[in-house]
Amino acid sequence: MNSRLPSVSPAPAWHAALHLAFARTGERTVLRDNRHHGPLRVQKALYPEGEGVCQAIVLHPPSGIAGGDHLLISATVGAGAHAQLTTPGAGKWYRSGGPEASQRLELTVEEGAALEWLPQETIVFDGARARMETRVRLAADSRFIGWDILCLGRAAAGERFEHGRFDLLCRVERGGAPIWLERGGFDGADPMLASPAGWAGHGVGGTLLCAFPDLPRQAAGLLEALRAIAPGDGASHGITALPGVLVARYLGDNSEAARLWFARLWQTLRPACCGRPAVPPRIWNT
Repeated sequence: MNSRLPSVSPAPAWHAALHLAFARTGERTVLRDNRHHGPLRVQKALYPEGEGVCQAIVLHPPSGIAGGDHLLISATVGAGAHAQLTTPGAGKWYRSGGPEASQRLELTVEEGAALEWLPQETIVFDGARARMETRVRLAADSRFIGWDILCLGRAAAGERFEHGRFDLLCRVERGGAPIWLERGGFDGADPMLASPAGWAGHGVGGTLLCAFPDLPRQAAGLLEALRAIAPGDGASHGITALPGVLVARYLGDNSEAARLWFARLWQTLRPACCGRPAVPPRIWNT
């Protein structure tokens, strides 16, 4: 008797969206709007340092992004409000059988407002096919600190990014004019990953951006203080102030060292940018 195994359909792709809006009410920042579709959400507004700063932890219950998944996260911080967004753990881009996955981040910071985007690292599995886009729109007097740490392959498992495709876009604009624009893309085992002009054979790269109206006046003092802080693993790094934005770069092989270095830079930058001492999110310790 002949028999045939039943066909197995691929798991359905997730199309998820999260829309957040923060507003200032008196001396308090409130999460005025919290709408989601699919597996993206914020469970509640948190106030670990008082009512002036509203912290939101962005949850993605599947814990990873697979081929064909498309995620949209948008957040608007209203005039005079202060919001801080972070994540509970590392993001993961899984191996794809063909379809591209994507994540789009749309951040708007209105007059006199402040936004901190402080996610934990993103791990790109070998064979992933993915695209990440980040767009930040700042008003003339708003403030922003944000970072991203990208890990190519799972170093602890001896995995390198040798197959697949990854594309990146990051645009920060103030008053409609770009102050930071970066676009890149590479295939698995792309020669640029080994080139001294690219990743130089390393597997972890990170960028921190900070923009606030008083940056030009404070840039020299901040650069001196920040350049005295080095990554704990001795990785290649650099810090510079461009017109309108301060940029820090990490290039090495240790995502924890990159995150700890950015956190130390943030501790110096936050008082200058946001007028508040740095209070590390408790979720980073779990």
